[in-house]
Amino acid sequence: MKIDFEKSGGLVPAIIQDARTKNVLMLGYMNEEAYQKTMESKRVTFWSRSRQCLWTKGETSGNYLNLVDMKVDCDHDTLLVRAIPDGPTCHTGTDTCWGEDNKENAVLFLSELQDFIEQRHEQMPEGSYTTKLFRDGTNKMAQKLGEEALETVIEATNGTNEHLVYEASDMLYHLIVLLTSKGLRIEDLATELHRRHDPEWDAKRRKAKAAGTMD
Repeated sequence: MKIDFEKSGGLVPAIIQDARTKNVLMLGYMNEEAYQKTMESKRVTFWSRSRQCLWTKGETSGNYLNLVDMKVDCDHDTLLVRAIPDGPTCHTGTDTCWGEDNKENAVLFLSELQDFIEQRHEQMPEGSYTTKLFRDGTNKMAQKLGEEALETVIEATNGTNEHLVYEASDMLYHLIVLLTSKGLRIEDLATELHRRHDPEWDAKRRKAKAAGTMD
């Protein structure tokens, strides 16, 4: 990775992003020595402009920033550092230096779950239930999804909310497996729903249907 430390007098800004929540935590500066130490220790280290020395975030508080990966921008003079924080990032005690809560959006896990399922699809490890589903083929996968959907309906009409969440989770998991087998992503469904959220969507759909351009 080529980083232009000389463009701004030896320092480059480093934007710190939580690798799990995708929230921006803070902005610091790195020189080449700080960059090297970060890569070697796997703990984010900056150059302190006020103290004129290296500074590993968390060396006093214990709230380290554990490195996941690092990217440089198109001009090679700004870093995007993805890390997992051990605690609050700001010295004031807040999660971020902007006073925001760094809460994980559970919906983002669906993408991570599909990444895992795709890995199962590629590797097909023995003893994995997901592997068995893929080996059973599309028809049985679709049948299993239907069974889970029916159980979800039953819980919605005659069960408890706790059991509804449990069965709906099973249904969603089997849906993602089926999508993966078809080369599709859960994000494709989100894109379609986003398209339908357009206030003009229904009118456009009726117009396309009338013109015979819609399947």
